[in-house]
Amino acid sequence: MPIFKRSAHSARDTELFDLLESAAANVKRAAALLEELLGSFPDAQELARAILLCEQEGDRISHTIYRHVAQSPPGAIDRHDAHALAAALDDVVDYVEEVADFLGLYKIEAPMEQAQQLATTLRQACDVIERALPKLRSGDDYSHETVEINRLENDGDRIVREALAALFEGGIDPMVVIRWKDLYERLEAAIDATERVANILDGIALKQR
Repeated sequence: MPIFKRSAHSARDTELFDLLESAAANVKRAAALLEELLGSFPDAQELARAILLCEQEGDRISHTIYRHVAQSPPGAIDRHDAHALAAALDDVVDYVEEVADFLGLYKIEAPMEQAQQLATTLRQACDVIERALPKLRSGDDYSHETVEINRLENDGDRIVREALAALFEGGIDPMVVIRWKDLYERLEAAIDATERVANILDGIALKQR
């Protein structure tokens, strides 16, 4: 059963949906690249470069969405919601790029196991986002996807708590602790941004019932 009141989409609506789905695909690609990077680090300079390109593409898409929303009459999605959704999707990629950048800046020699787990959790959440976005266009129920993203965010919180506890209990060099704390916080921020995407999608669904 569709959760939205169906109506014919205008050409401008179609363009907005295309842009949002492109943003979701870019988010998924960035997260997959980060997961691969943490699995093959430190011999992964090309992956870090590919993530940077995703970040630049995310900026391009989000700014295109902002212009589109500003210049278009009200459509299938509230302007504020469209803007917020684009921003949240862009935030995910921004945090992914920060993690990749910090790995190089901090001269990390090998990733922590919990960082790899967080990258996998993030990638899984981004996979779900990419599945959910076409349902925004079609009006199909995406509540299963938003619930799954929230579950993954809770998993991410648990992994971060365990990771930070391990850092402070392991007698690790304080500078290493500081660097990994920064990395864990940015991985957590990326996962939190996927939850913001889910919350915005839930808000849109409530408005369009």
